[in-house]
Amino acid sequence: MIAIYAGSLDPITYGHFDVILRAARIFDEVVVGIGTNGSKNSLFIPGERQELARAVCSEIGNVRVEIFKDLLVTFCKREGADIIVRGFRAVSDFEYELGVAHVNGQLDPNIETVFLPTKPKYSFISSSTVKDIASHGGPLDYYVHPIVATALRKKFGCTSSYPTAVPKTDG
Repeated sequence: MIAIYAGSLDPITYGHFDVILRAARIFDEVVVGIGTNGSKNSLFIPGERQELARAVCSEIGNVRVEIFKDLLVTFCKREGADIIVRGFRAVSDFEYELGVAHVNGQLDPNIETVFLPTKPKYSFISSSTVKDIASHGGPLDYYVHPIVATALRKKFGCTSSYPTAVPKTDG
């Protein structure tokens, strides 16, 4: 069974990777779809996002990364997938994702949506937050793969003065 995990992934975070990895354990093949969201200002162009996602997911044998520009259900049909995997961090994400799932189900009743909640340790990570941290030269290793951190620093033209690991506190 082929499943699609789609998003803008600008950039791919450990939260995204966690959902992809878990989906890869459930389905025969997972196609990560790099989409374009007209309401978002992207930092990375689709080809860069694809390259980063491929690098991050390179050790998962049943995952491949593709770019799509059409409706998600059209992309699913083209890829031979009848499952859409969506992750959510909080109730607010779930409400939005449920609405999208209903629309996708109306567009193609043969495509099902499966929800995977984000693990609690990734529940606060978003691509927007990661970009904000990166733009200020903050530490990124808890949020993104080192390849993504390097690409972010290069994009923002900054070098981190922070330690490579987030310091642990006693509180």
